[in-house]
Amino acid sequence: MNLLTDNIRPLYFRYLAAAFGSALISSIYGIVDMAMVGQYQGPDGTAALAVVAPVWNIIYSFGLLAGIGGSVLFSTLRGSKGTRHEDENEYFTAALGLAVLFSVLWWGIVAFFDAPMLRLFGASDALLPLAQDYLLPIKFTVPFFLFNQMLAAFLRNDGSPALATAGVLAGGIFNVFGDWFFVFACDMGIFGAGLATAIGAGISFCVMLTHFFSRRCTLRLVRPKRILLQTQQILVTGFSTFFIDVAMGILTMLFNRQIMRYIGTDGLAVYGIIVNISTFVQCCAYSVGQAAQPILSRNLGARAWPRIRQTLRYALYTVAFFSVFWTALVLAVPNGFVRVFMSPTESVLAAAPAIMRSYGISFLLLPLNIFSTYYFQSLMKPGAAFIVSVARGLVISGALIYALPALAAPEALWFAMPVTELIVAVFVVQRMARYTRALGKAPAPSAAR
Repeated sequence: MNLLTDNIRPLYFRYLAAAFGSALISSIYGIVDMAMVGQYQGPDGTAALAVVAPVWNIIYSFGLLAGIGGSVLFSTLRGSKGTRHEDENEYFTAALGLAVLFSVLWWGIVAFFDAPMLRLFGASDALLPLAQDYLLPIKFTVPFFLFNQMLAAFLRNDGSPALATAGVLAGGIFNVFGDWFFVFACDMGIFGAGLATAIGAGISFCVMLTHFFSRRCTLRLVRPKRILLQTQQILVTGFSTFFIDVAMGILTMLFNRQIMRYIGTDGLAVYGIIVNISTFVQCCAYSVGQAAQPILSRNLGARAWPRIRQTLRYALYTVAFFSVFWTALVLAVPNGFVRVFMSPTESVLAAAPAIMRSYGISFLLLPLNIFSTYYFQSLMKPGAAFIVSVARGLVISGALIYALPALAAPEALWFAMPVTELIVAVFVVQRMARYTRALGKAPAPSAAR
């Protein structure tokens, strides 16, 4: 596959298929766990995994920070003429160093400070033991989860999107069957779900490592000439993607606290389901961004403006499809999702439709807003990506989570994200139109050499 000369349509959809498969299977880890645990232990099990959800968001986000930040710079430099593989691989080496640092940091936090961390994320005395049981086997494999995100980003930019998907698929398949085996067949309950997830992550890591034994691999460890500058560039470029997942963790924590304050455990159980549906929707948006990013970055380096516009057009078509699909599905069958993820009580079934339909309106604009961060990053516009990720992930959303139930009614809490996504989408459309019109009118930004 040649990102600079191949026909855009088949190239984009080939990358989309690989990225969608990878993103979909990644989402299965938490979703299958919640479904199995919810069926085994009921609403308390679902609520416990809702408490754990921010842990995943944060760990994945650090992997994406190193992976997306480094791979965007790697691919943009490769698209420029007159560069050597050693130049590009300085960014790979710097990104790998960051991934190692982040892995050690988060392994230490999860391994030794799990109780205060889970209480911070909203765990009650009743839910804390369940959440700790789930995390126990995961403590030993935290680096795998982080490295899988980083490696997948570089594999897509090094011409091996299918292998990235295969790695995630192998781990995801094991997780599905392992969940059933450990949770039900071995009667391990929530601990068994954590064990299956931990082993699945290790399998994914091993599969992705095979890329480095392939002839097509151009990724090499080299000595960066300006390690501090390159690390800074990676952090700036990757920050918005990083913050999307961090923000999901922060928002989950804020929602957990407000739900327990105003609504109660039934509301938290329903929100746990919403978190998993949101994960699906976000993964669809990620897949569009991850499919488009290598093409956009490579062609930005080559100043191939028409190919960038064509890629954007296909990406927006895909975003529109996912938006309509998920919004319609949640509005049509809210209790269908409830029955998938748990053995519900009557009170949960009664509360779920109104909650899920109110929150579900946000899915109409969520894919566009998330994709925009990848688009802005690919055009080397990290400032716009930063505004989008921080506004929707913390500033506007956080303010509304606290303001709406206090100023209106407890049920108004569920409209925090629909209002947030609408405000952010106005900014996204304006900036996306401006930057796209400007292509070709100024020199293409490039990574520092």
